[in-house]
Amino acid sequence: MTSNRMTVRRPAFAYPSPMPGHWNPQRPEFSHIVNAASLAMPYLEPYLIKSMRAARERINDAQLQKDLDEYVAQESMHFSQHRRFNDTLQARGYRCIEALQARLAADYAQLAATRSLEFNLAYAEGFESMALAIGEMLIEDREHLFGASEGSVASLVLWHFVEEIEHKNVAFDVFEHVAGGYFRRVYGFLYATTHIFMLTRGGYHALLEEDGLWQNLRSRLALARVLTRIFRKLTPRLLRILVPGYSPRQVADPPWALAWARLFAAAPHTATRLDTTRLDEAEPATFS
Repeated sequence: MTSNRMTVRRPAFAYPSPMPGHWNPQRPEFSHIVNAASLAMPYLEPYLIKSMRAARERINDAQLQKDLDEYVAQESMHFSQHRRFNDTLQARGYRCIEALQARLAADYAQLAATRSLEFNLAYAEGFESMALAIGEMLIEDREHLFGASEGSVASLVLWHFVEEIEHKNVAFDVFEHVAGGYFRRVYGFLYATTHIFMLTRGGYHALLEEDGLWQNLRSRLALARVLTRIFRKLTPRLLRILVPGYSPRQVADPPWALAWARLFAAAPHTATRLDTTRLDEAEPATFS
């Protein structure tokens, strides 16, 4: 079972006012990919939490129950921090956000109300396995994707995925304990991945369209380049999830993620304001 290695952190991210939609001015298309994913978090993560809590009474392993509780605490902090970021983004004046949030709320409410616990746990495990792969990719490619961007937003995203890496085993262990089955696990992964990718695509499409960039050829080519780069790095990590016998324990923690955790333990306020001009360094560098 999972070892107790999670830390429930309460970071304080400070965003500029007003919050620019293109917080990475060099990569506005990537900014909106992240913005769209962030919009999903206040709906996706409560759904994951509800699913995991529903499984708790079926778990007879005290350590796994403890791990589940810490997972819930981390995920609760994630969606509350993303909600705060989303509010600052909405205050920027994006009219499409309200409709996007309504779609997200309806989708996850329907899954929670109409699907079995076994399906919901398979979705949770599939999402968490995908999130582990995304976290590895973002950390590996952090300089290219976040370089010279707004430090507080880069810090929010990288903090989130450091913690996805920390709790990488929990949804897998809960799924195996309560439901299990290779085909159910793979179906949950494929469903969750397709579902969240389509929701995210709808989000960045709407945001780019509102900015007048969706019809801009140069912007569309830039979007295609960044998506190609992301999926080139992400696809091998996603394919390993389909292998029988896959376990997130097989995935080594990136050294930079471990270094970030040490930095937060020593100086939590500085870890929330990364110096995005020095992201190539092996240790997280903060603004003075």
